[in-house]
Amino acid sequence: MTDLLVKQYSDTGVLIAGGTSGLGLASAIAFAQAGVRRIALLARNKERGASAVASVRAVVPQAEVHFFQADATNYKELEAAADAAKDALGSIDVLVNTTSTSALPALFHNVASDDLQNLLTSLAMPPIFLSHIVLPWMRAQRGGSIINVASDAAKSATPGETVIGAGMAAIVMFTRALAIEAKRDGVRVNVLTPSLIAGTPTGDAVLKEGFSKKLFEKAASMAHLGVVTPEDLAPMVVYLGGPGSSKLTGQAISINGGISAA
Repeated sequence: MTDLLVKQYSDTGVLIAGGTSGLGLASAIAFAQAGVRRIALLARNKERGASAVASVRAVVPQAEVHFFQADATNYKELEAAADAAKDALGSIDVLVNTTSTSALPALFHNVASDDLQNLLTSLAMPPIFLSHIVLPWMRAQRGGSIINVASDAAKSATPGETVIGAGMAAIVMFTRALAIEAKRDGVRVNVLTPSLIAGTPTGDAVLKEGFSKKLFEKAASMAHLGVVTPEDLAPMVVYLGGPGSSKLTGQAISINGGISAA
């Protein structure tokens, strides 16, 4: 990173939901390496939160890193955690929503009726909830960047991802519409839509067995540039959160090693 870039990031407060593993943790480390010194991580597991904080500080000891516990599907818990994060950081200039579900792909006729609503809402609502909480603060300060994470299931119709795809498509369209609403207040909103991400709990789960294993093994075989890792995606998160992308909003960006060109 250049000295100029580090200087531009030094006054930025970053809140990362799902920040204790995978892309969330990789993004926290990448932001700290880029010069961000105020970072808050939000997730459900307190022990993993403490471990994630230690991981970021091990790479960048100067970073001020906090953890706040909340269930991303519970608005009241998110509101309390976001308020605490704002108090600790002073401002939230970048919000990264990397929350995900552990649901595995399954053909629609095999999905239990009792699971349909919970699956859809657990996928789509966390970034909507947290954006709703943080957006007024960004509007008041006349600037900010919201980065959501969905998946290529939002763009490419895939057997076994009917409900998952619907939830991801909801995040993508939410992102695009919010970008148009928020741009006049200086707030940018973009979404990453990766496919298979190696070295994450979700990535390991989908490759374990059954239908999802076959589906994602085929996807991996199409990634001729290589299956992406959290560290491949994190630089784009940092870019979208910083001054270099100041004219970029409403975009759904796929970094997937060539699995698709959607």
